[in-house]
Amino acid sequence: MASVLVIDDNADIRDNTAEILELAGYTSLIAENGKKGIEIAVKEKPDIIVCDIMMPELDGYSVLHLLQKNPETRKIPFIFLTAKTERSDMRKGMEMGADDYITKPFEEIELLNAVETRLKKQGIIDQNYAQDVSGITQFMKDISDTGLIEELTNQYDVLPHNKKQVLYQEGKRPRFLYYIVKGKVKGFRTHEDGKEYITDLFSDGDFIGYASIIEDKNYEDSAIILEDAEILQIPREDFQKLIFNNISVASKFIHLITQNVKEKEERLLNLAYSSLRKRIARALVTIHNKFNGGGPSKRIEISREDIAQYVGTATESLIRTLSDFKSEQLIEIKEGKIIVSQPDQLSNLLY
Repeated sequence: MASVLVIDDNADIRDNTAEILELAGYTSLIAENGKKGIEIAVKEKPDIIVCDIMMPELDGYSVLHLLQKNPETRKIPFIFLTAKTERSDMRKGMEMGADDYITKPFEEIELLNAVETRLKKQGIIDQNYAQDVSGITQFMKDISDTGLIEELTNQYDVLPHNKKQVLYQEGKRPRFLYYIVKGKVKGFRTHEDGKEYITDLFSDGDFIGYASIIEDKNYEDSAIILEDAEILQIPREDFQKLIFNNISVASKFIHLITQNVKEKEERLLNLAYSSLRKRIARALVTIHNKFNGGGPSKRIEISREDIAQYVGTATESLIRTLSDFKSEQLIEIKEGKIIVSQPDQLSNLLY
């Protein structure tokens, strides 16, 4: 059960706020002034703090400042509760690092929504996500679930996309962050000689296009639909607000995409130095995991040509190696579709 520290010199407001929180299932702690609030925060380590601004001894700004200087309390979500509605006061509080700002009088649901949203956000920051594309995807899903995106805009368009439809093009400015509700997408780049190679593959639950938005540059690759898809489009400006207005969220996201870059670098090294058999084997396992979740063997529903582009080899070389793998019972081919029946063995080929 999450604990909430309420700091307010007005006894009626303090007790009423604590009662609302307790009725909602939270454990409430109370302090009648800023000095007492800091003492309780340091001792009890509440999950979140709701604090008035205008108080004797220490005002809310001082409370926030002192708590942020203490390594044991600086990460506790902090919500200002005050009757002051001037924009300068609101801006000052948020610039100092407050997570939210509620003005008196407030509705019960407004208080509870603010507390719940900030607790969910903190849970995301504290969670250890997988250091790969799946971790980024889960992180963005969790961000969506907190309601932080909904704070920026109420509704995004989920649009149908047909097979072979271009989602975005290399060299163009990004307009949206894309989320795949359903379907498969490939990212690819084109060589000067006109040949293509696949940079990444995406499926249900993946976000696409965040790197160009964060770095504020043109797309370095293109994306095209591999099968009919449903894609959510989050406007670039909203995603930028989400990342840049929440330092803790931004740092977590940057940490995750840094590892994603390392993963791509390792893939390039694999393309450069591994044998063709190993490259194809690892590519099949990667595609199997991306599109089938690593679960029971299912058919790989992308073309031989796309697999070859992902590996960086000729289609004819891919086909010969697939034939060898079939003979070695590492894969199955049914109705022209590949089934990765032995992913562990493919991942650990000796040559």
